[in-house]
Amino acid sequence: MHTDIDGRIVIAGAGLAGSLLSLFLARRGLDVVVYEGRPDLRTTPIDAGRSINLALSARGLHALDQVGLTGEILRLVIPMRGRMIHDLDGTQTLQPYSHRTGEHINAISRADLNKQLLDAAEATGRVTVRFNHRCTAFDLDTRRLHVEDTRTGATTATTVPRVLGCDGAGSAIRQALTASPGFSFTPEMLDYGYKELTIPPAPGGGWRLEKHALHIWPRHRFMLIALPNLDGSFTCTLFLRLEGPESFASLAAPADVRAFFERHFPDAVPLMPDLTEEFFEHPTGTLGTVRCRPWHHEDAALILGDAAHAIVPFFGQGMNCAFEDCATLDGCLQRFGPDWHRVFDAFYRLRKPNADAIAELSLQNFIEMRDRVADPRFPLRKHVEFELERRHPDRFIPRYSMVSFHRIPYAEVLRRGAIQEKILSELIAGVDALGAIDWERAARRIEAELPPLDAHPDVPAY
Repeated sequence: MHTDIDGRIVIAGAGLAGSLLSLFLARRGLDVVVYEGRPDLRTTPIDAGRSINLALSARGLHALDQVGLTGEILRLVIPMRGRMIHDLDGTQTLQPYSHRTGEHINAISRADLNKQLLDAAEATGRVTVRFNHRCTAFDLDTRRLHVEDTRTGATTATTVPRVLGCDGAGSAIRQALTASPGFSFTPEMLDYGYKELTIPPAPGGGWRLEKHALHIWPRHRFMLIALPNLDGSFTCTLFLRLEGPESFASLAAPADVRAFFERHFPDAVPLMPDLTEEFFEHPTGTLGTVRCRPWHHEDAALILGDAAHAIVPFFGQGMNCAFEDCATLDGCLQRFGPDWHRVFDAFYRLRKPNADAIAELSLQNFIEMRDRVADPRFPLRKHVEFELERRHPDRFIPRYSMVSFHRIPYAEVLRRGAIQEKILSELIAGVDALGAIDWERAARRIEAELPPLDAHPDVPAY
């Protein structure tokens, strides 16, 4: 039996959440060992099977700022100031995310971000990352952790004080928690999948589309999106039903794929010279939501990030939510450490309602991205939202802004967003222009139904 990690905090998974969490723990003077089933992505190219680039926003940036990495990470991003909507006829229309200067989301390479986090964690001298070693099981009673060497298949078992599961939607640590009394696990899969494709850089370098935008081809039942990369390319993602007349199942041959894209995304086809090759070479990913409870067993095990609350990607909050988890756990440690049972319980009570809320918000935003942004009245709705924020900045903030540019708890965003949606719908009913809005009526509704936001501060430190 190996005993060399006794006394250290163990993290399962060296992805984004696990790497950042190890850095938080190291900065508190704790020794950490991280097990990661894949090779070191800094030395070995890895097809992770996950999104190549992500949207970093306020919650993730705050967590990075807490560990002093914001400046380094911002050198790796491309600001995206709005959605560029691609109509079927090729018309492109920019829908800004905000009317406020500086409010934008940031495209960033998952691999580049992970590398920076790993470098920073190891630089503390307190974090040891064991690549090619995957946590496969954990006994809650004996605290025996089973780890597989993914190169040889050999498995060892070690007694550890506790383990923090950052091992993703298929988490082995979450599986271990099923032995905990009262544990429940509810995966909810969408009947949609996704496929990643590429728009390469323009000849001589540069971007073939507007660089500072998230591009969307909304087609009601499905959509294509594209995020910019630093090398001038765009990573495209097709979201499409898995089965049915127009689905991944129906695109069985290169001719089917080309005909489908020429029919629905004609302006994208000339930009994607390797379309059919990539379509059949790249895997079709699945989309789903993980809901489970509780997230910990006494002081022995805790799950966070996707292991606890995997969500669909349509609000760009999976990484941001996981990073917020890390910052919140750090705050709980500041208040309650070294009482790990109390730390875990406080963390779970703070984060569970918010994780459930962002799961719901992400599903709602799929409908907005796929359908509503193509509605001719959608720009009017956004203009009214922005004007209401100008007039009532302490009470009315658009839902997208609350999620992406603030750290207002997700549960509060869900609650306020529902009220604001009702007010907006009533204000624009039968109205075709901003000048026809009854602003006095709006003010009465807002003052009656939306308390000042200073009564609902951003996420607490613990």
